[in-house]
Amino acid sequence: MPLTFTLDPAVTPELRDGLLDLWTDASNAGGAVGFVPPVDRETIRPELVKHLAAMAEGRTRLVVGHDEDGAVAATAFLVLNTHRLMIHWVWAYTVMVHPRHQGKGYGRELLAAAADAARTLDGVEAIRLTCRGGLGLERFYGSCGYKEVGRIPGAIRVAPGDDRDDVIMLLPLH
Repeated sequence: MPLTFTLDPAVTPELRDGLLDLWTDASNAGGAVGFVPPVDRETIRPELVKHLAAMAEGRTRLVVGHDEDGAVAATAFLVLNTHRLMIHWVWAYTVMVHPRHQGKGYGRELLAAAADAARTLDGVEAIRLTCRGGLGLERFYGSCGYKEVGRIPGAIRVAPGDDRDDVIMLLPLH
């Protein structure tokens, strides 16, 4: 069953807790979403608060997918550029699908919903994101229309002796 996506939902305690649970579970399942397992909710909470503050300031938009039970199942944060020469594209951050939903096509649904949301933003022509190399994520994003436009070797240190490439991807919206 497909997810139900919302752009800029009201931030309720239930949504906040659902986002925190999703991010914690995705991280602990090995997802490349800014943390290395094991992590707990309190480790992730400050990063979520930063995203929520940016939303309150109008600098970030949230695309959230709920499953058939109403649980938060997928997210992408679209971050607007403040530099006047770069306002024609947005960043996608913290793109994740709950591990229990892996393999159901929800990642593709999420990326399509994020692209649809970005198209509603005045003057936005592209989405840019980065992903951690070594996990096949660039192939997945490529299969969803993103193009690899850059790569910084060894820029992400997952652990001592385990450096990964930072892969820069771009999705034109026209």
